Amino acid sequence: QVQLMESGGGLVQAGGSLRLSCKASGISISSRPMGWYRQAPGLERELVATITRGGSSDYLNSVKGRFTISRDNAKNTVYLQMNSLKPEDTAVYYCNINPSYDPYWGQGTQVTVSS
Repeated sequence: QVQLMESGGGLVQAGGSLRLSCKASGISISSRPMGWYRQAPGLERELVATITRGGSSDYLNSVKGRFTISRDNAKNTVYLQMNSLKPEDTAVYYCNINPSYDPYWGQGTQVTVSS
């Protein structure tokens, strides 16, 4: 059974930083392209950052230069370092494979950025 468990969210002031973690079980993150997604209230879930099996990354335009996706294969964990946070980054953040697979969605972790 695959489980993706997100953590690291919280309340932070604009300009602050957070580091999100996604611990995987039942799946090897090194064998799949992985992604971080987010969903703000009233909006569709969107893909924020991706990392390929080879380690290449890509980002939503609005987070380029501020967010960094990485992974630790030994810990089977994907990370999202978020710097210079803005109120518009407020959302529930999820990880999943890329493209996403519905049965793999976890509970997510709430990120709230105050102005």
